[in-house]
Amino acid sequence: MELYFLGTGAGMPSKQRNVTAIALNLLDERGFYWLFDCGEGTQQQILHSSVKLGRTEKLFITHLHGDHVYGLPGLLTSRSYLGGDTPLTVYGPVGLKSFIDTALAVSGAHLTYTLQIVEITEEGLIFEDETFRVETARLEHRIECFGYRIVEKDQPGKLLMEKLKGLGVPAGPIYGQLKQGLSVQLEDGRTLHGSDYLGAPIPGRIVVILGDTRYCHGAKHLAQGADVLVHEATFAMDKQELAYSFDHATSVDAARTAEEAGADALILTHISSRYQGEDTDLLLQEARNLHENTFVAKDFWSFEVPRKV
Repeated sequence: MELYFLGTGAGMPSKQRNVTAIALNLLDERGFYWLFDCGEGTQQQILHSSVKLGRTEKLFITHLHGDHVYGLPGLLTSRSYLGGDTPLTVYGPVGLKSFIDTALAVSGAHLTYTLQIVEITEEGLIFEDETFRVETARLEHRIECFGYRIVEKDQPGKLLMEKLKGLGVPAGPIYGQLKQGLSVQLEDGRTLHGSDYLGAPIPGRIVVILGDTRYCHGAKHLAQGADVLVHEATFAMDKQELAYSFDHATSVDAARTAEEAGADALILTHISSRYQGEDTDLLLQEARNLHENTFVAKDFWSFEVPRKV
């Protein structure tokens, strides 16, 4: 599981940062990528990355401001041209379906895959299967805006092969059945239960990706105990009043959220174009004064989400 940042700027693109888009690499876990937001130029950013648009399974939109959605029509149509034929589900606030349907209809676009659009009307669980669940909560921004909590479910522990060998159980298909937690009857009549030969479950990881927001309860709620929290930091602390008036967060707001929620790593993104080059060191230092394990994302930077030991 790896976060890959395709765009880390705020409002409008700059020479150093494109507007918001993040990929979550789940190739090992699901064989697909999930995308979060799709600002203008996202498909161009993808061309310079390892992300495969045709292998994208889900796309989550935090809110409908242009720097988070203007790349959608082009990306959706290009996915067809690149051979994407598996279903794609797009999640986001009410109005997302109208935006996509209008753009595709007016431009005469034809998709070669099934597109499902899910508009979020309530907080809580929006997706769950045997490997992941995704929860959402409202944030505080000028328009309806959501954050997403991606929870990887715990995995079965390692098979205790030495214990099985000690019982004289030969390696083979039996091991695979026990690994699945099944019960197996041996030729000598003994019955082995898979749960007795598995180590402790491997904890799943939690990734939280927020949209634009002021410091708020919804952000802290989603970030509880997260392995990594991706939070906007549009401004430094000396622009606190400006940030608040535009419903944005400072680096300190982000760090405060991470610290109070007990999140491990904090990644700052959605950086104002006023902070260029080494100017971002100010944002990083302000946040690290409160939450030490903090990073500032940049375009084409990746972060491997570690497993708890």
